[in-house]
Amino acid sequence: MITPGLSQAQPVRNRSFFLALGLLLVAVVVFGFSFTIRDNLLHPPYPRPAILYIHTVVFSAWVLLFVVQTTLVRVRRLDLHRRLGQWGLLHGAAIPLVGIATAISMTRLRVSHGELDAARSFLIPCFDMLAFSIAFTLGAAWRRRPEFHRRCMWVATATLTAAAFGRMPLLDQSEWFYAGVDALILLGALRDSVMSHRVHPVYLYALPAVVAGQLLTVYIRWSPWWLDVAPGLFR
Repeated sequence: MITPGLSQAQPVRNRSFFLALGLLLVAVVVFGFSFTIRDNLLHPPYPRPAILYIHTVVFSAWVLLFVVQTTLVRVRRLDLHRRLGQWGLLHGAAIPLVGIATAISMTRLRVSHGELDAARSFLIPCFDMLAFSIAFTLGAAWRRRPEFHRRCMWVATATLTAAAFGRMPLLDQSEWFYAGVDALILLGALRDSVMSHRVHPVYLYALPAVVAGQLLTVYIRWSPWWLDVAPGLFR
């Protein structure tokens, strides 16, 4: 599809842009988790539950799937893109289930080892999974509308990077890691603004909604009520 008023080269640049976003995503995840993978996953101070390793495989595979799918679009193999997309629907549906199960298991484990502060952070993966689920569901529903579909899937995938940004120096304090997530979504919106002189409706609704959810999460996370109640939920 070519937007009226744009050059014939626009579709190619469009496909290349989302592939570039996928590669940027890989860089963010690899860089972020490089700071903690040794101490938290490979050589932890106490044994980790099996669900954490399942989580690592499932979430890493989703990032790779995003790159593969954008690559297939870039090289015009839409037939393979659609076939792989059938698996992607199942894979995406599993993300929230694995994510919440991992958050519960790891929070209980850390609280049992005296890390009571871990309980207050439980809300962060809960919001991440909610944001992913909404964007992913819309992306799946709009899979026959490519301009909506690809942006929804980008927003969904970007929301999964909070944990990676949260492990980076300077962003690992307070909730500054959310700025990284927002920057990824904003990057897509800025690109639309530059290339077509308008921001796609997906970004116009998604970015404010994500930011509002983040602010609410932060507010509840640091509320006296949650700080008092949270540790008891995981004992």
